[in-house]
Amino acid sequence: MFAGKTMFAQLMDFLPWTTFARLVARYGGDHQVKSLRCTEHFRVMAFAQLTYRESLRDIEACLSAQASKLYHMGFAEPVRRSTLADANEARDWRIYADFAQVLIGQARKLYAADPAGMRGTDLAETVYALDSTTIDLCLSVFPWARFRSAKGAVKMHTLLDLRGAIPSFIHISDGKLHDVNVLDLLLPEPGAIYVMDRAYLDFERLYVLHQAGSFFVTRAKKNLDARRVYSTPTDRASGLIYDQTIALNGYLTRQHYPAQLRRIRFKDPETGKTLVFLTNQRTLPAATICALYKARWRVELFFKWIKQHLRIKRFYGTSENAVKAQIWIAVSVYVLVAIVKKRLQLEASLYTLLQIFSVTLFERMPIQQAFAGRDYQIDSTLLDNQLNLFES
Repeated sequence: MFAGKTMFAQLMDFLPWTTFARLVARYGGDHQVKSLRCTEHFRVMAFAQLTYRESLRDIEACLSAQASKLYHMGFAEPVRRSTLADANEARDWRIYADFAQVLIGQARKLYAADPAGMRGTDLAETVYALDSTTIDLCLSVFPWARFRSAKGAVKMHTLLDLRGAIPSFIHISDGKLHDVNVLDLLLPEPGAIYVMDRAYLDFERLYVLHQAGSFFVTRAKKNLDARRVYSTPTDRASGLIYDQTIALNGYLTRQHYPAQLRRIRFKDPETGKTLVFLTNQRTLPAATICALYKARWRVELFFKWIKQHLRIKRFYGTSENAVKAQIWIAVSVYVLVAIVKKRLQLEASLYTLLQIFSVTLFERMPIQQAFAGRDYQIDSTLLDNQLNLFES
């Protein structure tokens, strides 16, 4: 309900705070904390994400300028940068990681009926795109994040549900962790299709997906040692050069993946580039397999989007806990905006939503009014909850 609340307070009302309180209790987040408890810490960091604050001083100055509205935004007292810095160091990042997973679960249910975003295909199966992005850090400022001899970094491994572009799995690791190791952390979903690039080509791990009843689509390496078992006729005019069933020849690869695979060679008519795909999906048309891999670019767009529109390239703290907490809160804000968009049936894109939220968080108006294409009527009695002593 609007009831004269600020835009920020309305956004925060979409969050399951009872679940958040349970997570805080699980990790002892508020143990011996006298100011800026985990709830307020999350609100401050979410505010910083939504308004693109550059630093702790920037956050403090912006909130201090609206001191009269802080109580109604969920802050019991003014936020000081020293207190916020201490909270970034001390509040367990796992609280925000688990909370982000709760929000992801809610968002995936809301977007379950959305199309996977691939033209010409109508798949009933869930399609995931798996990839990672590297977030560069200064090694002298973040010595715990050693990546190379003179460079620091962390990696954000993401499994993106192509229905709604909602991440279903995120793992934050040091920059040295190879992408293929993330396959060990996944819980395979029977019937789902996992699309990934060549960095994840490990036949032993892919066979685990196969045995779980999951499907994968990836690219073959040039040195793949395999023999053709039989071929399926293809329409070369469409760019499909061949569609083969193959068996691996290598001694170790044959042991790691004893089943047969499907190999598809495709030449892009637009770029002239030739790609070779490997999959254990036997029933879908070859053109659909190619379209599935092409849809993998959406996870790249997801990484580009959050790096451009959320604060995960510059950090408010230098410790590992502070960095991970900020990344997970940024993910929570992204998913929260996606939830609001769906529940309020807003037509604007996530980019437009964030742009408008960034300049209207202190405004007392319904969220729908900010995105309405026509005049939005507000009940004037909701703008002021104080009694009027001069009413007759």
